[in-house]
Amino acid sequence: MSILLGDCKEQLKNIEAGSVDLIYLDPPFFTQKTQKLKTRDNTKAYSFNDSWTSIDDYYTFIRDRLIECHRVLKSTGSIFLHCDKYASHYLRMALDEVFGMENFQSEIVWSYKRWSNSKSGLLNNHQTIYFYSKTKDFKFNRIYTDYSETTNVDQILQERIRDEHNRSKYKFDENGNAVTGKAKKGVPLSDVWEIPFLNPKAKERTGYPTQKPILLLEQIIRIASDEGDIVLDPFCGSGTTVVAAELMNRWSIGIDASQDAVELTKQRLENPVRTSSHLLEKGKEKYINKTAEELAFLRLMDAVPVQRNSGIDGFLKEYYVDKPVPVKIQSANENLDGAMEKLRHASKKRGCLLSILIRTKHDHSLFMDDIKQNNYDNILVIDSYDLQINDWITENRNTRTY
Repeated sequence: MSILLGDCKEQLKNIEAGSVDLIYLDPPFFTQKTQKLKTRDNTKAYSFNDSWTSIDDYYTFIRDRLIECHRVLKSTGSIFLHCDKYASHYLRMALDEVFGMENFQSEIVWSYKRWSNSKSGLLNNHQTIYFYSKTKDFKFNRIYTDYSETTNVDQILQERIRDEHNRSKYKFDENGNAVTGKAKKGVPLSDVWEIPFLNPKAKERTGYPTQKPILLLEQIIRIASDEGDIVLDPFCGSGTTVVAAELMNRWSIGIDASQDAVELTKQRLENPVRTSSHLLEKGKEKYINKTAEELAFLRLMDAVPVQRNSGIDGFLKEYYVDKPVPVKIQSANENLDGAMEKLRHASKKRGCLLSILIRTKHDHSLFMDDIKQNNYDNILVIDSYDLQINDWITENRNTRTY
């Protein structure tokens, strides 16, 4: 591992031409701001200036450093440039100029969830990574992912041929039996990557602004390099690229103009920490514990479902006196008293002034007497539609005359 302090334009000149297998760079984004962030314990503040005199100055700055990146990259090497909405179109023009439009491979969309109500317009929930190779003969390791739940895998396993109209159709043998094709490994990785953003409590978070998750860099490194290859990051910042390379048995070179960034990178290399993603490991479906019936109730009420909370199943989209309105659905193994107590406790913790309980069955309830006496008048109890229908049918069956 080699961590260099200085302007990457100058430091790159000291690296031998055609010696690097993979380059990842996360340069300034032309935000016209000073990026600042503190560590979780507030003992250290990191910052860097991302303000420019003009877009032309920014373009020249990036292009000149891409020229050096092109020089040090092997003919089989690739470059991945990370950017966002501010100047992505200029960065792609610079890549076209230096690496050639013909060597553009992919525009990778890194998609993640981050909540904010601070601006009008659509919420920014992705960044872009441009993938260019130096030549047409570049190293690429294909990654396979699981099939979608909606995919008919049995059909995929059947071999296909083209008919006289060049249309795809299934292939059958002389006995009319479907011909099975070659074994399938899954779906090749697409150019949209759903990798969670680093949350504020992630163990690998350093407090450095614009820090990217190791999981993201590992995927890039896995695609375009092999063990023992050299990975270069000309704007290494918090050092995520070199840490990921270390964990994946690659050699790495990190460059940054900030002394703080260089020191932070060296510290991380002494004790590399990767934050695992439960979302990626378990899948989205593992976070859903609501039944189809419960979700149907919540949709009818225009409520937002809440997962993994025994006291609240959802919240109405509209507030009551500037406070959220929680909804709980009585489960099959709960009596009304227990469901009421869970809802009351969860609502009190959040300062809610009105709560809604959906009753799904008849049982003896001490709370029902209290409700009638207005002791719990901040909880609205509503019978589920199937309970109301069953009650109506029972009542009319007993009273109807023929």
